[in-house]
Amino acid sequence: MKYSSIDQNLFQTNRKNFINKLKVKSIAIFHANDEFTRSGDQTYIFKQNPDLFYLTGIDQEQTILILFPGCPNPLYREVLFLRQTNEHIAVWEGHKYTIEEAKKASGIENVYWLDEFWNIVPSIIHYAETIYLNTNENDRYVHQVPYRDLRFIKELKDRYPLHYYERAALILRDLRPVKSTIEIELTQKACNITRDAFIRVLKFVKPGVNEYEIEAEIIHEFIKQGGTGHAYNPIIASGRNANILHYNDNNQICKDGDVILFDFGAEYANYNADLSRSVPVNGKFTKRQKDVYNSVLHVMKEAKKMLVAGTIWNEYHEEVGKIMESELIKLGLLAKHDVAKQNPAMPLYKKYFMHGTSHHLGLDVHDFASRYKPFEVGNILTCEPGIYIQEEGLGIRLENDILITKDGNIDLMADIPIEADEIEDIMNS
Repeated sequence: MKYSSIDQNLFQTNRKNFINKLKVKSIAIFHANDEFTRSGDQTYIFKQNPDLFYLTGIDQEQTILILFPGCPNPLYREVLFLRQTNEHIAVWEGHKYTIEEAKKASGIENVYWLDEFWNIVPSIIHYAETIYLNTNENDRYVHQVPYRDLRFIKELKDRYPLHYYERAALILRDLRPVKSTIEIELTQKACNITRDAFIRVLKFVKPGVNEYEIEAEIIHEFIKQGGTGHAYNPIIASGRNANILHYNDNNQICKDGDVILFDFGAEYANYNADLSRSVPVNGKFTKRQKDVYNSVLHVMKEAKKMLVAGTIWNEYHEEVGKIMESELIKLGLLAKHDVAKQNPAMPLYKKYFMHGTSHHLGLDVHDFASRYKPFEVGNILTCEPGIYIQEEGLGIRLENDILITKDGNIDLMADIPIEADEIEDIMNS
C-alpha cells in the first residue's frame, strides 16, 4: 500500500459496533473481493471489498473474516484468514501480509492461513443458529455477475440448509455512513491531495492542451502524495463535453473561450474525495459564463446550509430545486409563468439540472447509506449543483465534501479555490 498504516482501533471499534447488532448465537462471514480478469493473462488492479476493509483494515485479495462473539471456543470469536505466500508468489507478485503484520493492522489475534478455513468452519458453525452473510446492497448497483459473496452463499446454504440466514448489509448500512474521527482524517487527507492536484491544474491549463494532458497532471499529484489513485474515472470535460454528465473520453483539445468542467478526486487508504470545478480555458470567464457560474455557486452555498443532522433526503433535494428554479429564471433559461404552471412531478429545472445535489461519501464514492434515513452527525456528503446548457455548449458544476457535526457542518474542501475571481487570479498568476 502507498498510504501510511491506519490505527487498528478504527477496525476494532467497527467490529465491536457490528457485533453489538447481531442476534444471539450468530456467526458472520465476510470475503474479500474477487480478482477480476482484464485480459488473457492479466487481472485488474485489486480493490478490496469495502465492508471487509471497514471491519479489518486488510487490503489484500483472498481474505476472509469470521465474527462469532458467542463461540464456545474463544479462539474462534474473531478469526482472520489470509492467503499464504510462498517463494513463487514473492517473486512474481511481491510481499503479502505475514500473520504478525495482519494482527497489527487489524487488531485480530487469531489469524490463520486460508487453507484452514474449511477445517475451522465445520467445527464451530453448528453452535450458531444464525449466519450473517454479506452482499453488495448499494442501491446504485445492479447485480449481473455472480461475485464471490454470492457464490459463497450458495455453497454455504448447500452445506448448512437448516440454519437461519441474515443480511449483514442491513447492519452496515446504518454503521458505515457515520464516520469516526480516524475516517474523517483519512477523508480529509484525500481532500487535501485533491486540492493540490486542482491548484496544479489551474496553473497548467491553457488553450491548446488536451484533456488527457490535464488528467496526467492530476494523477501525477495523487501518486506523488501517496494516494492510491483516482477515486473514480476522472471527468475532464471541455466545452460541450461538460454536458455529458459521466464524460470519460478525456481526448479533446481545450479551446480558447471554452469552460472545462472537472470532476475528480483522490483515493487515500480506500477513502475517497469528490471534487467538481469549472474553469475558463484561457483564464478569464465571459460575462455569461461567470453569471452561470455564480448562479451555481449560489445554489451550492444555500444547499450547504441544509446539510445538517435531521435533514430529510427528498425534502432537501426539493428545496434545492426551488433555489435552482429561481437562478434559472434569473439567467433567462426558464420563464416564471411556465414554472408556475409546471407539473410538480416533472419540474422544469431538471432540463438544466438533472442530477441529485448530494450523495454520501466514504469507502465508496457513492457510499453505502439509506436514502430514507435523516442525515446524521458524522455523515460526509457531497454538495454538487450544476447547470448544463446544451444550446450554449456550456456546463458548470461545483462540488465540495461536507461533514455534518453536532454544531452544523464543516466543509472539508473549504481551502480549495471556488470563487470565480480567485480561479482567474490563480490561472493568470
